[in-house]
Amino acid sequence: ALGRLMKSFIYSIMRRERAKKLISLVVLSNKAFSGFISGQCIEVLLIGILCFIGMLFINHDYTVLIAVIVGVTNMIPFFGPFIGAIPCLFILLMVNPMSAALFAVFVFLLQQFDGNILGPKILGDSLGLSPIWILAGILIGNGLFGIVGMLIGVPTFAVLYNIVSETITHRLQEKGMSANYSENKIEFN
Repeated sequence: ALGRLMKSFIYSIMRRERAKKLISLVVLSNKAFSGFISGQCIEVLLIGILCFIGMLFINHDYTVLIAVIVGVTNMIPFFGPFIGAIPCLFILLMVNPMSAALFAVFVFLLQQFDGNILGPKILGDSLGLSPIWILAGILIGNGLFGIVGMLIGVPTFAVLYNIVSETITHRLQEKGMSANYSENKIEFN
């Protein structure tokens, strides 16, 4: 109901062509941000489960607590598991220093797996971006707006990527051309 009202409002105050473009942008943004959030939720769940399994081998004390902390803080790109690992390390240091050392190595390896394989795969699939564009979105977002930029950088980058891609495709079509992207070359028909 709210969506229909907003759409009607936009058409009532704007020319038809501009209204269509704005609504298209809003739909694209909604798709990118909801895809990012759902991808992040899946990633958090998987990292939490992997951390839980790893903790079963390291130390049975506080396994669930540590897995939840590491999983939830994983919502923060790149640094999340490390931010979550600090209080977990202190907990494990009080219980068993050897477990804390093993946990530190485990979290480092888990972060490498998440940052290089799992995260880009899940976010790439949910947003339609390659891992290099996801990394660029995080780094540029962080450089411009800090932690908030890291969180909104990837979906914003996905929206911009789609806008540029659609613009290029549209302009090529206006010229009676199309781009065929194969292997390591681009062919124009």
